[in-house]
Amino acid sequence: MKIIKLISLFFIVSTSLLLVQCTTDPIPGPAGEDGIDGVDGVDGVSGTAECAACHNVSTTEEVHASYLFSGHYNENMDHGDGPLSQYANRGFPGGLASACTACHTSDGYIDWAETGIPMVGSAPVYPGTQTITCTTCHSKHSTFDFENDGFDYALRFIAPIELIADASYTIDYGAEDASSHTCASCHQPRSKFEDSLLENGNVNVGGRFGPHYGAQSTLLEGIQGAEIAGSLPYDAPTSAAHRSGSSCTSCHMGESIDLNIGKHSWNWTETSCTTCHTNGVPTEVAGFAEDVATLKDLLVDKGLLTPEGSPVPGEYPVSEASALWNYRMMYYDHSNGVHNPNYAKALVKNSIEALSAN
Repeated sequence: MKIIKLISLFFIVSTSLLLVQCTTDPIPGPAGEDGIDGVDGVDGVSGTAECAACHNVSTTEEVHASYLFSGHYNENMDHGDGPLSQYANRGFPGGLASACTACHTSDGYIDWAETGIPMVGSAPVYPGTQTITCTTCHSKHSTFDFENDGFDYALRFIAPIELIADASYTIDYGAEDASSHTCASCHQPRSKFEDSLLENGNVNVGGRFGPHYGAQSTLLEGIQGAEIAGSLPYDAPTSAAHRSGSSCTSCHMGESIDLNIGKHSWNWTETSCTTCHTNGVPTEVAGFAEDVATLKDLLVDKGLLTPEGSPVPGEYPVSEASALWNYRMMYYDHSNGVHNPNYAKALVKNSIEALSAN
């Protein structure tokens, strides 16, 4: 009986092996004919071609050479006896208005752009000499779809700027002039006149009274002056021709054959002016320098200002403190009223009238 079962099992296994052999080892047929070769494809556009339009030796050398003529390079936050960063590499609690590092150190500016919060503390907060370099303002592109999204030039600030002194106001040059937002990020006041008002109606004037050195963007905008009523009206914000028809970069970074004009020197070009001033470049705002000198003399006579131009700390009536603020705004702007001639003339002229009446 056992022998019969073994013979049956052997037969089953043998048959299985024959079946597997038949299905897994077919007899090959004749070789097929060779196929026809495909057509060669067209080479694609170089992936770096668009990048190389800007990122090339010729362009970068010109940028670096032009930058050597700029105030940002030559002064590098210089306060007369060394980089201002040695004094301003610090800050105090209280937000951006107190954080000197946000604009006076390279690392602080980068932290502000990336996180919204620069470091503060006793000097020095950041190591080394914190001068402005290419990477202070430029980092990486937010998009590489330049055709649809425009060129952001890898700038850290390209969005409209919410003012430090007044978060309810935003400076917006539009998408075509978005690079000007980089300028406005630092070239804006750290305080406004109303911040110094006292409950008794007077104004507290300290040794640093005024809008600090960033008054350029707000004067161009036509805002944040101490608007005293007088013979000259104040134009509506953003209505000035220099604001509605131009921007920071269109005037200060124009094309030029001279490295020390336009480009990254940030020195204004005549062609930026003659586009509108077809009869030639105005050399000054008529009568403005004389009015500023008159305003200074009145402030010195009333004891609000030293002959050297520094505020005299104290508590003053609104009309007198307003005139002092407007003088300091013109000083900190450094454009001799050019950024916004009508607004600048109104602030100065009306301040003179207010002081002369008292």
